[in-house]
Parts: sequence; C-alpha cells; structure tokens
Amino acid sequence: MILENNLQENTFQNSPEKNNKFLSSALPKIIVSFLWVLFIGNLIYLLYYFPHIPEWSPGTLIKVNGFTILIWTTVTFFGAVVSNFAGTYLNGFRYRTRFISLCLGFTLSVMSFVMSDHVVLLLLSWLVMGIFMSRLIGIDSNWGEAREASKFTQRYFLTGTSFLSAGILLLAFESGTFTVSGIGSSLQDLPQYIVFISALCIIIAAIVQSAIYPFHRWLLSAMTAPTPASALMHAGFVNGAGILLALFSSLLFASNTLNVLLVIGGLTAIIAQFTKLLQVNVKQKLACSTIAQMGFMIMQCGLGFFNAAVVHLILHGFYKAYLFLASGEEIAHSKPQKPPQIRIKPLQAIIVLFFGFLGAILFAVLTGKGTELDSGIFLTLIVAITVGQATYNIVKQQRLSISQKIILPPVLFISGIGTYALLYNGVTALMADMPMIAVPMPLSMVQMAFGIVFFIGFFIMKLGIYRRVPWLYVKLMNLSQPHKNTILMYKSISQ
Repeated sequence: MILENNLQENTFQNSPEKNNKFLSSALPKIIVSFLWVLFIGNLIYLLYYFPHIPEWSPGTLIKVNGFTILIWTTVTFFGAVVSNFAGTYLNGFRYRTRFISLCLGFTLSVMSFVMSDHVVLLLLSWLVMGIFMSRLIGIDSNWGEAREASKFTQRYFLTGTSFLSAGILLLAFESGTFTVSGIGSSLQDLPQYIVFISALCIIIAAIVQSAIYPFHRWLLSAMTAPTPASALMHAGFVNGAGILLALFSSLLFASNTLNVLLVIGGLTAIIAQFTKLLQVNVKQKLACSTIAQMGFMIMQCGLGFFNAAVVHLILHGFYKAYLFLASGEEIAHSKPQKPPQIRIKPLQAIIVLFFGFLGAILFAVLTGKGTELDSGIFLTLIVAITVGQATYNIVKQQRLSISQKIILPPVLFISGIGTYALLYNGVTALMADMPMIAVPMPLSMVQMAFGIVFFIGFFIMKLGIYRRVPWLYVKLMNLSQPHKNTILMYKSISQ
C-alpha cells in the first residue's frame, strides 16, 4: 500500500512536467502541419477555380474573392516555411513553442485582415497583426535590447493603427456604412475634404507598416528578432501596406493622392538603396533592402498599378524570406577594404544599354504596359534599369568568357521577365473584380520631374559619387541607424 501511494504521488508530481515536455515537442509539429494543410488547401482551391474564383460574402462581416485566396495562399506558405525552419533553428530555445504559436497567430491575423469587409474586423485584424509581430521581435523578454525593440516597434504599430482607424471610421460615419465595399461605392457622395483627409490617414498607416521614410527606424531596430521572425517580418508583415492600399484603391483615386505615394515611395527607394551600401551587418543590409523594395511597391501604387504592387510584394516575400533564412551562410570574418572604383568600358556600356532596352520591349509586349504615354512608362523604365544592372553585373565578371557574357544576359532577362509577366497577368486576373486596381495615370509634370530625379539618383548611387561627399555619407549613415536602446544598452544587466 505504501509503495502504491508513493508511485501515485510521484506520477501526480511528474505529470505536469511530462505534459509540458509533450506540449513543447508536439505542439510545434502540430502547428507546422496545420499551416502546411492550410497552404495546400488554399493552393488547390486557387488552381482549381483559377481565374474565376467564386466570391463568397455571407453577411457584412467577411468577403472572400480571388484576391483573398491569393494572399491566403502566399501568407500560409510563408508561415509554414518559417515555422518549419524555426522548429529546427530554435531547437533548445526555451521560447520555441511560444515563437511558433505566435507565427500561427500572425498568419491567421493576416488571413483575417484580407477577408475583412466590416471595418471593425479590419481594424482589429490590423492591430492584432502588429501585436503578434512586436511579440515575435521581443520573444526573449529577458534580453534588454529585445524588450526595448518590442516596445519601440509596438509604438509605431499602434500609431499606424490609430491613423488607419481615424481614416476608415471617418469614412464610415460620414457615409453611414461600415463595410469596405459599401464605403467604396459611396465615395462619390462624400465631401472631397473628408475623402482627402481619410486617404492621407490611410497612406500614413501604410507607410508606417512598410517602414517608409520617415517611419523606417522601427524596422532597423527590429534586428534583435530571431532570424525566422525577421524572415516572416520582411516577407509578410511589411508587405501589408500593399494589401491595404489595394483594398482602398478607389479612395486613393478619388482623393487625388497618388502623386503623394509616388514621391514618398520613390524617395524611399533611392535613399534606402544608398544606405544599404553603407551597412556592414548582413541583417542591416537586408533591412535597408526591404525598405527600398517597399518604396518601389508604394511607388507602383502611386502610378496606379496596384496589381503590380501585389506582384511585387509576393516576389519580394519569396526573395527576402530566402535571404534571411540563408543569411547564416553569408557570415564571415573580413577586414575593411577600399571600395573598387567603378569603370564602365564603352563596349560594356553599349551591351548594358542594348539589353536594358530589349528587356523593356519584352516587358511591354508581354504585359501591355509602357506602350502608351502614361504612367506605365515608369514600370518599363524600372524593368530596363533592373535588366541593365543585371547585365552589368555579368559583363564585369573577369572569370566569364566572352560567349558567356553574351549568352547569359538574354537567357536571364527573358526567363525573369517571362516569369514576372506570367505572375503579373495571373494576379491581374484574380483582382479583376476589384475596382481601380490597374488604371494608368496620364503623364504629369510631377511624374516626369520625379522620373528624372530617380534616374539621376540611380547613377549617382552606382558610380559611388556619394562616397566622395563627406556630409552626405555621414547623413546617410546616421539615417540608417536603429534606435539606441535596441543595440547593446542592457548587455551588462540582461539575465
């Protein structure tokens, strides 16, 4: 009897520990499996009904259409990949189960945001997205820098939510409808100043989320997050602005605020590309790269191509998730070296211009953009610059033969632009039932002037001229620093 009582007592005392061990080992696997099932289900549904995905809108709370399924498929893929990676990468980390649970919560909150039609659910989902991401950034609360980064980023997310709430609720109360679709159909009946103020509030919320200047510092300060969290942040969270702006594209057209997006996004793209070249830390380089890419995305919205912005955020998500998850392979000891002088030989310049021009023509033929005198020309210009840059990176390589330098550029840009055009046309088909998602703007003096500034800034960056201007170099370096409390402020007292 005494032996039985002792065994029962020991079993009772050990059962919580066994349960905790079971949860810590089994729960992450269950979550990862659930995310993969969600992704596969969404992908099958997307492919089966493509391109005419039926719309489902029970009541006024949610609305599911082709755009919803597209984003669901994308975000569940990123959530499954990152959670699966984190299961191994964070093995032995005491907050691993919490981390993967937060990844699930974040993924579900994005799915909720995309399907929201009622403004209350939309705003709540946007807020919850920020809360989950700030928790992922500060997952180790005993680490002082991580704790400060979590609080710092959360302030930015709450600021963005406040502006978004002000803009949407102003429209809702003025129009008397509390659905996104209802607000969109009643814009023509609202006073212009209400439409304009609401659009500015929504734009501010979008640029805060995407770390657009001057709200970029939160992303630079979030480097305390584990690498899987950074991958999810750069692949899913910052891209939320593109989704938000696509949902309210009609409002942006009605308020005549597209040039605001063009200028803000374009300047951010230029400045962030400059600051990226000054970084010596892999994650800081990737953060500056993300800010620049988000600038391009906002710029595309300002040109009237919200479908192109959605394509950009999807492709950027795949690219940046891979870079972060593989960033450990790039870590190496090195010493400062004098940057090489950039010298472009005449023949190289001719090859770069030739293939850039051909790339622009191919893009115009496959997508129909850039064939008329409208804002589509800027998309074609960006493609030409991208192809030219890729071509230059090939022709300057000393280890490649002449035949390789001639063959590789066309192979790469034909396959790359072909893939982009295929995705562009597919996304456009899925967003066909959304109003004003691809409406080229007539060329304006603002667009042409900014196009010249953008083109000049690109060459200043590539030629390294900024390095010979000390005050500009220092200004860019200071501009690209994280918040002081998130870098080595608590090391001596952290537990």
